[in-house]
Amino acid sequence: MIVLVMGVSGSGKTTIGLLLADALHWEFKDADAFHSPANIEKMRLGIPLSDADRIPWLQDLQRAIAQWLQEDKNVVLACSALKASYRQFLLLDSDRIKLVYLKGSFEVIQNRLQERHNHFMSEKLLKSQFDALEEPPDAISADVSDPPEMIVDYLKTYFA
Repeated sequence: MIVLVMGVSGSGKTTIGLLLADALHWEFKDADAFHSPANIEKMRLGIPLSDADRIPWLQDLQRAIAQWLQEDKNVVLACSALKASYRQFLLLDSDRIKLVYLKGSFEVIQNRLQERHNHFMSEKLLKSQFDALEEPPDAISADVSDPPEMIVDYLKTYFA
Protein backbone atom coordinates (compact mmCIF):
# COMPACT_ATOMS: atom_id res chain seq x y z
CA MET A 1 0.00 0.00 0.00
CA ILE A 2 1.04 3.58 -0.60
CA VAL A 3 -0.14 6.44 1.58
CA LEU A 4 0.21 9.77 -0.21
CA VAL A 5 0.41 12.55 2.40
CA MET A 6 -0.53 15.80 0.67
CA GLY A 7 -0.90 19.48 1.49
CA VAL A 8 0.68 22.86 0.95
CA SER A 9 4.27 23.60 1.92
CA GLY A 10 4.55 23.84 5.69
CA SER A 11 1.52 21.62 6.39
CA GLY A 12 3.76 18.94 7.90
CA LYS A 13 3.95 16.38 5.08
CA THR A 14 7.51 15.35 5.87
CA THR A 15 7.09 15.40 9.65
CA ILE A 16 3.82 13.46 9.62
CA GLY A 17 5.01 11.19 6.79
CA LEU A 18 8.19 10.22 8.64
CA LEU A 19 6.34 9.61 11.91
CA LEU A 20 3.61 7.59 10.17
CA ALA A 21 6.12 5.50 8.21
CA ASP A 22 8.04 4.82 11.42
CA ALA A 23 4.87 3.87 13.32
CA LEU A 24 3.79 1.49 10.52
CA HIS A 25 7.34 0.19 9.86
CA TRP A 26 7.02 1.30 6.22
CA GLU A 27 9.39 3.14 3.91
CA PHE A 28 9.23 6.93 3.68
CA LYS A 29 9.79 8.86 0.46
CA ASP A 30 9.64 12.60 -0.13
CA ALA A 31 8.44 13.84 -3.51
CA ASP A 32 10.77 16.85 -3.13
CA ALA A 33 13.65 14.46 -3.85
CA PHE A 34 12.18 13.95 -7.34
CA HIS A 35 12.34 17.66 -8.29
CA SER A 36 14.92 18.75 -10.83
CA PRO A 37 17.65 21.18 -9.75
CA ALA A 38 15.99 23.81 -12.00
CA ASN A 39 12.66 23.42 -10.18
CA ILE A 40 14.33 23.64 -6.78
CA GLU A 41 16.16 26.79 -7.84
CA LYS A 42 12.92 28.39 -9.05
CA MET A 43 11.24 27.64 -5.73
CA ARG A 44 14.26 28.89 -3.79
CA LEU A 45 13.95 32.18 -5.70
CA GLY A 46 10.24 32.42 -4.86
CA ILE A 47 9.06 31.63 -8.41
CA PRO A 48 5.98 29.37 -8.50
CA LEU A 49 6.31 26.27 -10.66
CA SER A 50 4.10 26.04 -13.73
CA ASP A 51 2.26 22.89 -14.76
CA ALA A 52 4.91 22.48 -17.48
CA ASP A 53 7.62 22.56 -14.78
CA ARG A 54 5.78 19.87 -12.85
CA ILE A 55 5.14 17.39 -15.70
CA PRO A 56 8.58 15.66 -15.61
CA TRP A 57 8.39 15.58 -11.80
CA LEU A 58 4.93 13.99 -11.88
CA GLN A 59 6.08 11.47 -14.49
CA ASP A 60 9.04 10.46 -12.31
CA LEU A 61 6.74 10.11 -9.30
CA GLN A 62 4.26 8.04 -11.30
CA ARG A 63 7.04 5.67 -12.40
CA ALA A 64 8.24 5.31 -8.81
CA ILE A 65 4.71 4.63 -7.55
CA ALA A 66 4.16 2.01 -10.27
CA GLN A 67 7.44 0.34 -9.26
CA TRP A 68 6.51 0.33 -5.55
CA LEU A 69 3.12 -1.19 -6.37
CA GLN A 70 4.72 -3.83 -8.58
CA GLU A 71 7.14 -4.71 -5.78
CA ASP A 72 4.31 -4.75 -3.19
CA LYS A 73 6.11 -2.16 -1.07
CA ASN A 74 4.45 -0.24 1.73
CA VAL A 75 5.43 3.40 1.30
CA VAL A 76 4.42 6.70 2.85
CA LEU A 77 4.98 9.40 0.21
CA ALA A 78 5.01 13.08 1.17
CA CYS A 79 3.86 15.02 -1.89
CA SER A 80 2.10 18.37 -2.29
CA ALA A 81 -0.31 16.99 -4.96
CA LEU A 82 -2.22 20.27 -4.82
CA LYS A 83 -4.37 19.84 -7.92
CA ALA A 84 -6.92 17.12 -8.63
CA SER A 85 -5.25 16.48 -12.00
CA TYR A 86 -1.91 15.78 -10.28
CA ARG A 87 -3.56 13.36 -7.89
CA GLN A 88 -5.38 11.58 -10.74
CA PHE A 89 -2.01 11.13 -12.43
CA LEU A 90 -0.47 9.62 -9.27
CA LEU A 91 -3.34 7.54 -7.89
CA LEU A 92 -2.74 4.52 -10.10
CA ASP A 93 -4.68 2.04 -7.95
CA SER A 94 -7.45 3.33 -5.68
CA ASP A 95 -7.42 0.12 -3.64
CA ARG A 96 -3.69 0.30 -2.87
CA ILE A 97 -3.06 4.06 -2.75
CA LYS A 98 -4.72 6.12 -0.04
CA LEU A 99 -4.73 9.90 0.19
CA VAL A 100 -4.15 11.82 3.43
CA TYR A 101 -4.79 15.57 3.33
CA LEU A 102 -3.05 17.73 5.93
CA LYS A 103 -5.38 20.70 6.19
CA GLY A 104 -4.60 23.99 7.84
CA SER A 105 -5.37 27.68 7.61
CA PHE A 106 -3.14 30.10 5.74
CA GLU A 107 -2.22 31.83 9.02
CA VAL A 108 -1.20 28.65 10.85
CA ILE A 109 0.94 27.44 7.96
CA GLN A 110 2.45 30.88 7.32
CA ASN A 111 3.59 30.99 10.96
CA ARG A 112 5.21 27.57 10.55
CA LEU A 113 7.05 28.61 7.41
CA GLN A 114 8.39 31.73 9.10
CA GLU A 115 9.99 29.48 11.72
CA ARG A 116 11.43 26.98 9.21
CA HIS A 117 15.04 27.27 8.13
CA ASN A 118 17.22 25.54 5.52
CA HIS A 119 14.40 24.58 3.18
CA PHE A 120 14.27 25.56 -0.48
CA MET A 121 10.55 26.32 -0.45
CA SER A 122 10.14 30.03 0.06
CA GLU A 123 7.46 31.39 2.38
CA LYS A 124 6.66 33.79 -0.50
CA LEU A 125 5.17 30.88 -2.44
CA LEU A 126 2.55 30.01 0.16
CA LYS A 127 -0.16 32.18 -1.41
CA SER A 128 0.42 30.54 -4.80
CA GLN A 129 0.16 27.13 -3.12
CA PHE A 130 -3.19 28.00 -1.53
CA ASP A 131 -4.36 29.47 -4.85
CA ALA A 132 -3.48 26.20 -6.64
CA LEU A 133 -4.89 23.94 -3.90
CA GLU A 134 -7.93 21.91 -4.90
CA GLU A 135 -9.03 20.25 -1.69
CA PRO A 136 -9.66 16.53 -2.18
CA PRO A 137 -13.21 15.52 -1.26
CA ASP A 138 -12.32 11.86 -0.75
CA ALA A 139 -9.14 12.02 1.34
CA ILE A 140 -8.54 11.15 4.95
CA SER A 141 -8.24 14.64 6.39
CA ALA A 142 -6.21 15.74 9.41
CA ASP A 143 -6.04 19.17 11.06
CA VAL A 144 -2.45 20.41 11.09
CA SER A 145 -3.02 22.43 14.25
CA ASP A 146 -3.17 19.15 16.19
CA PRO A 147 0.13 17.82 17.60
CA PRO A 148 1.97 15.52 15.15
CA GLU A 149 1.71 12.52 17.49
CA MET A 150 -2.07 12.94 17.70
CA ILE A 151 -2.34 13.15 13.90
CA VAL A 152 -0.25 10.00 13.47
CA ASP A 153 -2.28 8.10 16.09
CA TYR A 154 -5.44 9.06 14.18
CA LEU A 155 -3.97 8.08 10.79
CA LYS A 156 -2.62 4.75 12.06
CA THR A 157 -6.17 3.57 12.63
CA TYR A 158 -6.66 3.57 8.85
CA PHE A 159 -3.50 1.65 7.97
CA ALA A 160 -2.41 -0.50 10.91
